[in-house]
Order: sequence, then C-alpha cells, then structure tokens
Amino acid sequence: MTQSNLVSSIFRKEVQAMSAYKVADATGLIKLDAMENPYSWPEDIKKNWLEALKSCPLNRYPDPEARQLTATIKRLNQIPDQFDVLLGNGSDEIIQLLLMALPPSASVLAPDPGFVMYKQLSLCLGLEYHAIPLLADSFDLDFPAMLKAIKTHQPSVVFLAYPNNPTGNLFSEASIRGIIKASQGLVVIDEAYAPFADASFINSLGQYDNLLVMRTVSKLGLAGLRLGYIAGLPGIIEQLHKIRLPYNINSLTQISADFALSNKALFDQQTQQICAERAVMFERLNALNGITAYPSAANFILFKTPENKANDLFISIKQQGVLIKNMSGQGGLLADCLRVTIGTPEENTAFIAALTKSLDAS
Repeated sequence: MTQSNLVSSIFRKEVQAMSAYKVADATGLIKLDAMENPYSWPEDIKKNWLEALKSCPLNRYPDPEARQLTATIKRLNQIPDQFDVLLGNGSDEIIQLLLMALPPSASVLAPDPGFVMYKQLSLCLGLEYHAIPLLADSFDLDFPAMLKAIKTHQPSVVFLAYPNNPTGNLFSEASIRGIIKASQGLVVIDEAYAPFADASFINSLGQYDNLLVMRTVSKLGLAGLRLGYIAGLPGIIEQLHKIRLPYNINSLTQISADFALSNKALFDQQTQQICAERAVMFERLNALNGITAYPSAANFILFKTPENKANDLFISIKQQGVLIKNMSGQGGLLADCLRVTIGTPEENTAFIAALTKSLDAS
C-alpha cells in the first residue's frame, strides 16, 4: 500500500482537506507577528520566580484541578463564586474541548474575519461551520445577518472575539448582548486581548445562562506558559472537565502562572506602555502615504497597503529584519492587509523605517 493510499484509508476526509497551522521562523528577526508582550521581567522578579520553582515536585503529577492557580485567576478577575473556571493548555485547548463536546450534527458560528482556530478546529471535528462577514466599513458585527444565521442554523456555539483578531476592534456591546439573547446555544466571548481594551463581559456572567467568557495569559506577557481559562455556570464547565485530559496544566506552568499573576502591577505597567506605543504607532502608520491603519483595542494594528502591494511589502520588511503578519492571502476584508504587533519603542521605530523604505521602493 502506498503512503497516499494509507493516509486516505485511515484519516478522516476533513483532516486530509485541511492545511496545518504554520508558524513563521523568526530566528534573527525583530518579532512583531504573534501579538506577544515584548517586555521581559526585571532581574529581581526573575530571581523570585526561580526561587518559587525550586520547591516544585517534578516527580509527582500536578494538581489535576490546579486549585491554587484557579483561585488566583478567579480573585484577580473578580469572577463570582457561583461560577466555575476551567484551565486549558492555551485557549486553543479550551476551544477544542468545547467543540469536541458537541454532537456530530452541531453547527458553529463566528464572524469573518475572526480567530482562525474557531474554523480550523470546527472543520477538523467535522462540524458545520458558518462564517458571517463583518461590516466592510467598520469591521463591526453585521447584527441582522448574525441574527438571521442564528435563526437559520441554530448554532450550538457562537464565538465572538472581543477585541477581534485580526481586526483589533471591539464589537458593538449592544449587538453582542442581542446575540446572546437570541442564541439557544452557548455564546463564548473570547477576551484574549482584554488587558489592552478596558472592556469585558466578565461582570455579565450572571445575566445570561448561556454566556461563557474565555481569556488567556499569553497576550499579557506569559505566552510561553500556554495557559488559557474559561468561566461559566458550573453545569457547563463540568461537561468540559469530563473530556479534559488529566493533568493538562503542568506543575511548572501552575507555579509560574500563579507567581506571575501575583505580580499584577508589573503587567499593568507593561500593558500601559504597550497601549501608549499603540497610539504612537497608529499615528505614524496613518502618516505614511498609501497606508490606512485601523483603530485597535488590542496589542496589534491591522493596516491596509496600496492595492496588490501587501505581499511585496511584507517580503521587503522581512528582508530588513522585521517579521510581521501577512493577512492578505485570506482575501475578503483582509485583502491588501498586513498586521503588526506593538513592540518596544525601538522595535516599532525599526518597523516604521522598514515599511517607509519598502513603500518608497515600491
């Protein structure tokens, strides 16, 4: 049997039709492609962290429920006691758990463009996925279209990123609340970029039985830990625990995340720096001829380039030592668009210089 025949006879057709999620090699480049916090920890904080790790019993399995870390997360996010929290190996695992728990005939709905893993994981599991285009002029939700799709398809889960990735904007709060009320299934508000937005639905958990709020510590500055969490009613969270792999949050992550979150003031300071740099970057981008930067409530900015120039600009910027994200291949509202993460002032200056030189040469 040939390799091709072996693959086609074993793996589901949905998997065979997919493309793997690619992560660009950033070796030797200024890395502004993955919405990471560019700032590291002061030496005294690092020293205290390493001291905390010394007592980690690596010969034992981790706490399967990560009770201390969960308590810290609930306290810092002011999640009421009547709601439960599930931790995941990044938000991706939580999205996967939610979708795995659905029946094979279930449908999933999300705006387009949106976070790619909603669609990727839905299709991988053979679920019916519906992408509803955002409004072209504002990247906001097309509320009538969303309501129509909900009525037609009766999705088991609706994903709404708040702020949205890759557009960076906050959707209309009134539209989100209308979608939650109209949905018979779950509505997941994905607040991965909440630290930069000063907006959240955490305080609305008690108002809607079908509301779940998901967050991550990755964008805050702990991307290497791969930790996400979701909050909702105990009866819902219990179902996800049933299919969660045991010990999914390792001991080093539990100790490190609990230590880091206990130093909240440091991350608050870094977040303020990033937001200040975001405002500067937005102005500098829009001052460039042919560039249109879109307002952002996240730690990145999506911007449109001159027609049919995005690929060439992306390559030219990379050749100058700066890696950003090329979104133009997705087409639709993202045609001719690139996305840049907010870095340090020096990194941002290097990016603007590379973009300016690339534009002049195009």
